[in-house]
Amino acid sequence: MINEEKKLFAIADLHLSLFKDKPMSIFGDVWDEHHKKIEENWRSIVSENDTVLIPGDISWGMAMEEAMPDLEFIDKLPGNKILLKGNHDYWWGSVSKLNGMFKTMKFIQNDFYLWENWAICGSRGWMLPTDTKFGEGDFKTYNREQKRYELSLEGAVKKGHKDIIFISHYPPLYTMCMETDFTKILEKYGVKKAIYGHLHGEDSFASAFQGELNGIEYSLVSADYLKFMPRRIV
Repeated sequence: MINEEKKLFAIADLHLSLFKDKPMSIFGDVWDEHHKKIEENWRSIVSENDTVLIPGDISWGMAMEEAMPDLEFIDKLPGNKILLKGNHDYWWGSVSKLNGMFKTMKFIQNDFYLWENWAICGSRGWMLPTDTKFGEGDFKTYNREQKRYELSLEGAVKKGHKDIIFISHYPPLYTMCMETDFTKILEKYGVKKAIYGHLHGEDSFASAFQGELNGIEYSLVSADYLKFMPRRIV
């Protein structure tokens, strides 16, 4: 028997709302019935042997009972999935409980998972102080997220893992701000690839840094940026 190659994909910001209609039209017509586009595209390239990283903003559900149809939708798609909390994932509760609920899904919080020889680390991140919406009250979350970056990465490095992929929901950098506290942490731990979402619309896409910087390959994987087609990472 020939072993099929295992592939790693990523797609963020699914913004599912199967429990009720939650229009995303503010971000353009491309979002019309986007869950159907996600499913069709996903099934066209992802096999049961593959894994998909989902860095946040998964469901509009405020509580687990509202998010459950969306999570079950993802669980039934081909492949394994590694999920990270986004700023809209209010349903996200106990990670230990979440990790026991679904057959194909694992949830990252202050830890990491292994995929082949890669350590998948991650944390939500936060707005950068250069963001016009950043206020005094944001520093507490901003500093806490830096610690969570380190917790996840320390766990992998202490186990001897050198090939590291870091997923965050918020961008760790922008084209106009390419050295941040987050990028310094990623560089400190020798991260090879950094994957993020959160951004929507052409103006926001233009601010996203992608490519290699100081040894790290950065990629934006917001669903609408990818036209709802999971992007192959490895």
